[in-house]
Amino acid sequence: MSERRSNTALWTVIGTVVLIGFWETIVRLLDVRPMVLLAPSRIVSTFVDDPGPYLQDAWITGRHLVYGLAISLAISLLIGAALAAIRPLEHASQPMLVLIMVTPWVAYITSVVLIVGSGQRAVVFLVAFVTIPAFVYATVGGMRSADPAARELFASIDASKWEVLWRLRLPSALPSLFTAMRFNIGLGLGAAYFAEGAALRLDGLGDTGRRAASFSDGEGLWTTILCTAVLGLLAQVIVAVVERSTLRWHQSQR
Repeated sequence: MSERRSNTALWTVIGTVVLIGFWETIVRLLDVRPMVLLAPSRIVSTFVDDPGPYLQDAWITGRHLVYGLAISLAISLLIGAALAAIRPLEHASQPMLVLIMVTPWVAYITSVVLIVGSGQRAVVFLVAFVTIPAFVYATVGGMRSADPAARELFASIDASKWEVLWRLRLPSALPSLFTAMRFNIGLGLGAAYFAEGAALRLDGLGDTGRRAASFSDGEGLWTTILCTAVLGLLAQVIVAVVERSTLRWHQSQR
């Protein structure tokens, strides 16, 4: 197991180095304009020259992501449990879930700001709203994948619906929920970055990136993009660690 993890880490590092090297080479050879694509070396240099504001903005964006995902997960577990138990309700909810997934954020960000107000509430609302479908689908699929033999065992001891949900269906949904969480980290960060720049939020990486773009500041813009990417990588690592410690019993972690 440790050897496999070491190989995974090694290939991850190799892939990252190759990507950065290719990126740097393309920008320098083609003399790409900073607003279009900035070399990684210049992005790092911009960050190192004045890291304070970027770290503060990253902290704010990270909070928006955590708040939004927490709200989304709580709501999705309730909805998913109901849909898993009542199949007609699942079919009836499909149009709404699909509509949330396919509608561009720019189409309703103005309505979000008018309804919940500008600032943090609008950002957190958008993050939670766009990440609900993935969590709901993961909850429904995971709960329905519970071992049939285990379901029969719970039925034989006349277990209550709450016991079946808590001790069987919810644990069965955890692997798919962790997969959905990985997907939603990227989706949520994108929503947070967009909303911070569009919801009159005067801080966060998205707002800093918007202001940099308005002044044609390629270095500032791409530094916020890199900070957002690093924030996402850190979140993915945290989720992987929690998943490994939580799902030791599952075959995916063996």
